[in-house]
Amino acid sequence: MNNDNDIRRGRHCIFAMHVHLVFVTKYRRKVFDGEAIASLRAIFAKVCADFEATLVEMDGEDDHVHLLVEYPPKVAVSALVNSLKGVSSRLLRQERQDIERRYWKGVLWSPSYFAASCGGAPISIVRQYIEQQQTPT
Repeated sequence: MNNDNDIRRGRHCIFAMHVHLVFVTKYRRKVFDGEAIASLRAIFAKVCADFEATLVEMDGEDDHVHLLVEYPPKVAVSALVNSLKGVSSRLLRQERQDIERRYWKGVLWSPSYFAASCGGAPISIVRQYIEQQQTPT
């Protein structure tokens, strides 16, 4: 079960929603180094704060990044992803001229992304719990 620290409260809801996101660079080009990953971490944290979300964890390799984001139910994951990718692409290309030169059309990320809900009990346990509910007669 979740600790009280993991559960957030809204005006009319109580929630603990997390999503695992993976963004891949366009053409899988190996453009990130440690400094770029650190810059992306700061950019992603700022964008998440604008959505009242929290960047729980972020790391990556030279051609992709993984994010774990805790977000409120009023936020659409697709809107969060679009903002994360758009803002990070623009700001990182402004900071790093070497990255901007690698992409001549002003694009950093591949248009696709991976998103998976995570946290809480496994699906099999939730399914079992729901099946065991006492249906009124």
